[in-house]
Amino acid sequence: MLQIELNMYQAVAVAALVLLLGRFLVSKIPFLTKYCIPEPVVGGVVHLILRSAGILEISFDNTLQSFFMTVFFCSVGYTACFRLLKKGGVQVLLFLLVSIIMVALQNGLGAALAGAFHLDPRLGLAVGSIPMVGGHGTAGAFGPVLEEAGVAGANAVAIASATFGLVAGCMIGGPLAYRRIHSLNLKSTETATGSAEITVDKNEVTGAIDSRRFLDSALYLAIAIGAGTIVSLFLNKLMTFPSYIGAMVVAAIIRNIVDATHKDMPMEEISTIGSFSLSLFLGLAMMGLKLWQLAELALPMIVMLAAQTVLMAIFAYFVVFI
Repeated sequence: MLQIELNMYQAVAVAALVLLLGRFLVSKIPFLTKYCIPEPVVGGVVHLILRSAGILEISFDNTLQSFFMTVFFCSVGYTACFRLLKKGGVQVLLFLLVSIIMVALQNGLGAALAGAFHLDPRLGLAVGSIPMVGGHGTAGAFGPVLEEAGVAGANAVAIASATFGLVAGCMIGGPLAYRRIHSLNLKSTETATGSAEITVDKNEVTGAIDSRRFLDSALYLAIAIGAGTIVSLFLNKLMTFPSYIGAMVVAAIIRNIVDATHKDMPMEEISTIGSFSLSLFLGLAMMGLKLWQLAELALPMIVMLAAQTVLMAIFAYFVVFI
């Protein structure tokens, strides 16, 4: 087998190629487009196939993987706008409560089934809310945290579960929504012009992207990430958090201070930087994935993921559409 070791710069270059390969495959294979499989995940699967076939194995310095992960989650922190949340009123709080209940059920089910298979119950979290609610980004962030805590294979399990969750969600989401919409006789809220009457927040859509706004967005991210390291040091004295939590907290604080002063903020540019950071992060995460180490977990994972799918279908049908 050909083994290649990359430094952090070479690793990002290969991750970019993985992303481009995934983009090409998604554009050519309708199944991947239909089920919204992320391009970095598709490209990363090619490496897994080459490794499983004994052709190629890549190892690399993952310093920039952590960097791109932090940038992405920091950009998410900037979307935490209390002013917009207040506009949602009680409905937002109700949906938050429903989501919290769902997270608790997913983690409880995962831990219980992991224990039934005589596995570390914490491995159940890697097939619970971490991948099913958080997706690939959260899976790639919390997987290493679980492994550092002694849960072997947690990162690979979480990433694989996130991919399964994408496909399963697409397969059950449409049919369940269609059935509930028609059974409850729900109607569209679109106006006669064919589009809903929605007020657009100026901090959410800012128009054309220019270099100055991109620089401003990079500065906002840099400040939040730097200050976030100090916040993370304090929070980790209380309990274990992923490294990006501090950046998210600071970003949320900055966003709401800016909103309170009625200043403009380059949210479109921040979102753009966050999106491409997520793509490169996932590309690196998929390159470092070692699914071949999960052979002995095949049966437990099948059972746990099937149970999670049934739970989500029941919850969506009878609770979310109350």
